[in-house]
Amino acid sequence: MFNVGDLVIYSVHGLCEIDDITDKTYGNVTRTYYVMHPLEDPRLTINTPVDSDKVVMLNMMEKEEAEEILQLFRQPGISWIEDARNRSKKYNSLVNTGDRKEISRIVNTLMRKNNEAHQNKKRLYDQDRTLLANIQKILFKELAMSLNISYEDISEQINRLIKYRA
Repeated sequence: MFNVGDLVIYSVHGLCEIDDITDKTYGNVTRTYYVMHPLEDPRLTINTPVDSDKVVMLNMMEKEEAEEILQLFRQPGISWIEDARNRSKKYNSLVNTGDRKEISRIVNTLMRKNNEAHQNKKRLYDQDRTLLANIQKILFKELAMSLNISYEDISEQINRLIKYRA
């Protein structure tokens, strides 16, 4: 269970701060909810049940885990699946587990494929570009916060690692 003031990774909203933990009643059912806001949009309030098994909420990663994940970008990434539909299904399924190492491998692969497509004057499929944009933003922000450096610095470091290994 998280506490008020904790920073968590929540769904597509990324880094959120828990503002309150309170009981709320919807449709004659009372449950305990986390009340939080994304750090990027403090005006947005998110309520999610504490006991929800459909939502992945994670503690902020520790510095050691962030350093380990950063080093994964020295490796090739996850296997590329040629069929776009199967690739989307598999990658989204892995992202939904919340496993940061798997997510970083997907980001790694999609960034490399994006670079490759750009060099060949092509573009990734829309679903690949959308997935990359969403998970890259969340992962890089969390890495930056965990390592106490800027988003731009993380982005530059990872791009250098990927280009070095391309």
